[in-house]
Amino acid sequence: MKVLKFGGTSVGSSKNINNVINILENYGKTDTIACVVSAVGGITDKLLLAGKQAQNKDKAFLETFEGIKERHFNIIKELNPEKHETILSFVDEKLNSLKSLLEGIYLINELSPKTSDKLVSFGELLSSFIIAETMKNRGLSADVKNSQELVITNSNFTKAEVDYSITNQNIRDYFKSASQNITILPGFISKSRIGEITTLGRGGSDFTAAIVAAALHVQQLEIWTDVSGMYTTNPKLVKQAYPIEKISYQEAMELSHFGAKVLYPPTVQPVLGLQIPIHIKNTLEPDAPGTIISNEETKSTSPVKGISNISDIALLTLEGTGMVGIPGFSKRLFETLSQEKINVIMITQASSEHSICLGIEDKEAENAKIAIDKAFENEIALGKIDPIIVETGLSIIALVGDNMKNHQGISGKMFSSLGRNNINIRAIAQGASEKNITAVINENDVKKALNTLHEQFFESKTKQLNVFITGVGNVGERLVEQIKQQKKFLKDNLKISLRVAGLSNSRHMIFDESGINLKDWKEQLAKGEKATLQGFFENAKSLNLRNSIFVDVTANADVADLYAQYLRESIGIVACNKIACSSEYNNYKELKRLSLKYNAPFLFETNVGAGLPVIDTLSNLIASGDKVNSIQAVLSGSLNFVFNNFNDKTKFYDVVKQAGDEGYTEPDPRIDLSGVDVARKILILARESGVEMNLEDIDNTSFLSEAGLKSDSVDDFYKTLIADEAHYQSLYASAKANNCQLKYVAKFDNGKASVSLQEIPEGHPFYNLEGSDNIVMFYTERYPKQPMIIKGAGAGADVTASGLFADIIRLGND
Repeated sequence: MKVLKFGGTSVGSSKNINNVINILENYGKTDTIACVVSAVGGITDKLLLAGKQAQNKDKAFLETFEGIKERHFNIIKELNPEKHETILSFVDEKLNSLKSLLEGIYLINELSPKTSDKLVSFGELLSSFIIAETMKNRGLSADVKNSQELVITNSNFTKAEVDYSITNQNIRDYFKSASQNITILPGFISKSRIGEITTLGRGGSDFTAAIVAAALHVQQLEIWTDVSGMYTTNPKLVKQAYPIEKISYQEAMELSHFGAKVLYPPTVQPVLGLQIPIHIKNTLEPDAPGTIISNEETKSTSPVKGISNISDIALLTLEGTGMVGIPGFSKRLFETLSQEKINVIMITQASSEHSICLGIEDKEAENAKIAIDKAFENEIALGKIDPIIVETGLSIIALVGDNMKNHQGISGKMFSSLGRNNINIRAIAQGASEKNITAVINENDVKKALNTLHEQFFESKTKQLNVFITGVGNVGERLVEQIKQQKKFLKDNLKISLRVAGLSNSRHMIFDESGINLKDWKEQLAKGEKATLQGFFENAKSLNLRNSIFVDVTANADVADLYAQYLRESIGIVACNKIACSSEYNNYKELKRLSLKYNAPFLFETNVGAGLPVIDTLSNLIASGDKVNSIQAVLSGSLNFVFNNFNDKTKFYDVVKQAGDEGYTEPDPRIDLSGVDVARKILILARESGVEMNLEDIDNTSFLSEAGLKSDSVDDFYKTLIADEAHYQSLYASAKANNCQLKYVAKFDNGKASVSLQEIPEGHPFYNLEGSDNIVMFYTERYPKQPMIIKGAGAGADVTASGLFADIIRLGND
């Protein structure tokens, strides 16, 4: 004998019902089958809606009824294209009774729990009859048996309690005499001892199946649904979730209580004592292994078996100094909620007895507050306790696992991983059995929290990074291509799953929380929505993805002004834009403070030296206790390229133009040639050395002509380069006469900084600096005479993109 149960989705359409019939036919070849079915998917909700409409004198109940009728008639005709008259006749009769009941509710303007049970019972009665008759029409040995004649309860309508002594005997007696091979039973519905229609409460069809399985002492109960078992977490929110092969009864009940809708918790009770395993199977994928629920010990690499959540939670807090040391407050609080029939989902109490927190359904919060404030009105008036505090828009998340108690640090991993992603925890509860750890969080953070915890406890230490890149011009384009090229390598070798979730240029922006397809990202971007800096931030914020990183590949001050907003949302920043770190000192320090406060990394290695590890090296020196005495550097790859290629046989204009065309200068070359860019870099190094300094404190001696300094536009500036060629040739001639090389040098010494064009003599470390190379020399207490030198390519789209990419990878390795 086998007992199978099929849920609403499994019987939600003619196609799915055909799947159910095929499964039953195959099982029926070797076993006798008891099959419990739910109402057609969505019909129970429609019945309740029609009842509410009728109760409220809303004639729309007739339209809702017609929708229910049409849904069933369509299914009947699709399942039985030729022989459907008999089925239609019975169903039509039942539907007429349903319509009469709704009209009665409309007339008396009342929908009692007793009437509600009668109303919703039609769903299962109709679906079970349709399925059984369809099977008969196909020549199968099948019949329907009304569960109301078998399952006997008390008169607690909407959630009746089963009389097992009568019910078990009824079930055994019936199946002893039943001649058909397959018996279809409507789930959820029952009758009281005096013959009144009752129901078993939410998820009652599972309960019916468990009752039948326990009464018949079958070897296994099968629950067929639309997913392939109980998952490690909600697969609709976490794509990496996967079915759990085996799980204990207690773990299943915990997960079900906290929102895993595959199983209704009371289902476990009838079969628990008899140790009857429950097998969760997928109607749409009958060959999938599913999940087996039993007391059999299972080996698992993770002490956590699953992560679940309940949405639409309200947190009630009763607190006050008058509660301390006074017995009876908890008793009165819970009695008050019990009288209002409000279910308490979670409880936590401070050891000081100063406060009690309760989690309840959001929809019951208002009634709960009114009742509790009334119950404690005397203590509130005397100032012993405060009026009840209600917080809504919350959700409960829970880690579940029998073996969590045997593993140290589970709570620490849970809360630290949530904290790193700026997920605020409002309340925490953990039972002494340590089978679950529960936390209350903001509803908006649920998806990020589930993904974060699943990555922490179930994925093979692969860290997912979600990158939002603004400024996909020359450098940005190279960065995207490098990410595209290295994605597989990062996942296979560094266990970093890197997704580009947002892209923007000055015209358009696109987003995809599952990752933009980088094969045709340019075409996608060209069709994207209109780009705005604030809009880009709002999209990154609203997606609320774990390990989010904003990558700034611009030289835009308005972009830099948004850094604080990103950091406050725990979105890390990787930037080659130097404006933020060279802005007013207080702003620079504030960004550093926000980075620490919100656990949002702020990396800007490419601010100095493109892809060279200049800032990282300096940070390591300072962190290890060293102190910087002075810095000497050539920090502009652009200017180094210009002066390495400029001589008495070239024109200064042509060399500067070439530098721009090859991507060595900013679109506005005045930023590079005026020395402002180098001044910003030495300022950043000075600040990272621990010195308080602003840009105006740096002595910038410009080599540009007076006309070049006063130019109003890029075009005007280029014209001055042509007109003032003699000025620039004179600079070269002087250096050549002194057997020197022209280098634009940045210096920091004794708290002062300067930038200027200098004639570097032969033998100096800067003399042979070629191409667009940079060089930095750190003189410190540990390197007083022979400096620490960092040298290499300091400009160019590819190396700058590589530097940005390296910062992103660094965040993945943290």
